[in-house]
Amino acid sequence: MNRRKAFTLVTYAPPLAARDGRALAVVQAMEKQLPGLRLEWEVGQGERPIALLQRDVWLADRTRDGKFPLLCNGDTTYPVTVNGRGRPGPLGPGGQPLSEVHAELPLDGTMLAVAAALLEGVAEAAGSFWGHASLYGYGSEVTRQFRRSQQGPAHSPRGLPMLSLPEKLPEPESPWFLGWLNYWSAATARAIGFPDLARDSALLSRARRTDSGGWVVQLTEAPLELDNPTHLEALIRAYERFPEIGGRSVP
Repeated sequence: MNRRKAFTLVTYAPPLAARDGRALAVVQAMEKQLPGLRLEWEVGQGERPIALLQRDVWLADRTRDGKFPLLCNGDTTYPVTVNGRGRPGPLGPGGQPLSEVHAELPLDGTMLAVAAALLEGVAEAAGSFWGHASLYGYGSEVTRQFRRSQQGPAHSPRGLPMLSLPEKLPEPESPWFLGWLNYWSAATARAIGFPDLARDSALLSRARRTDSGGWVVQLTEAPLELDNPTHLEALIRAYERFPEIGGRSVP
């Protein structure tokens, strides 16, 4: 995939159990939002797609140990992928393990039109605490924000606030950072104090409520580009509004 024309979608949920039905629910949620999408190929060696004759049965068997194998749409010219991975308790907020769902999709008009619905569908199907959708490579920007010592700088090279490492956060409902599209479960929204009608009118104009009572909140009209001063200012304002994100309100 041309990384400059892709975006990633990541959500953070309770760990997958043996033969957990959430993996199939995630796949079906993606297919529902993108008519014609069929995630019925396994990614083999050399990233070669391998057709699955009975995808649902295969996926149920492959998730018997709580894993979520890498699936794709079988089109190497327009690749869509999804998989899951575990995060052990010592590296999780509040010492609790997590399951992370990762999807990668082309960045074009079709995908942008359904990006918010895709994030909502995947996050709710996985039972996620929170998640985000951002341009491919955004994670490298976030990495520069993580505080690795008390003697570190107060801000990243771009002037963004430094954030606590995930394992330093008090609970899994605590988001680690902000992205372009942000999914917050009902519990996460309560934890960060969203929405506040007096302060969040701009964010609410680009937000949607989910069936479970959570929210999908979009920070900027176009995907977040930190080389764009307007986008960077919007991100800084959002961090100022939610000090709980990244553990900045924790003494």
